[in-house]
Amino acid sequence: MKELIVVRHAKSSWDHAGLADHERPLLEKGKKRTRKIISYLQEQGVKPEFILSSSALRARETAFYIAMGLGLEKGLVKVDPALYHADADQLMEQFDDLSDSFNSVMLVGHNPALTNFVNLFLVPAIDWLPTSGVVALQFETDRWDEIRSAQRTVRFVIFPKLI
Repeated sequence: MKELIVVRHAKSSWDHAGLADHERPLLEKGKKRTRKIISYLQEQGVKPEFILSSSALRARETAFYIAMGLGLEKGLVKVDPALYHADADQLMEQFDDLSDSFNSVMLVGHNPALTNFVNLFLVPAIDWLPTSGVVALQFETDRWDEIRSAQRTVRFVIFPKLI
């Protein structure tokens, strides 16, 4: 069985007019909401073995913040620039070469790609994955490159406002 935890980055700041989108930091409000999500993940026993994150500052900060909150080593977070502008198909391709030795993986990124990606697996689909929103999926396969067609279970869909 493979478990995939999809996380949209926490709420970020638009306060710095000259700052590139890629470099926008998290707001304290975003960190607060993510702390609620971390507590929920702990209650659910979520402990990914590997975290893939977009290279955008807000995604990296979210990934490292969650890793720290779940007691994971920073070395378990892989920052991939390709995830910054990836669409749903490109996100799926990340799993074609992922080591099958990982049974639980977290993906931290951006909309609209994440919403489109999780909607490949959700029935009914969600309208929008909000900041710090999480979708946890389980796949009945031992291979990441088979998740497209594997039987799946939605473990949970949680947003900070639901906690």
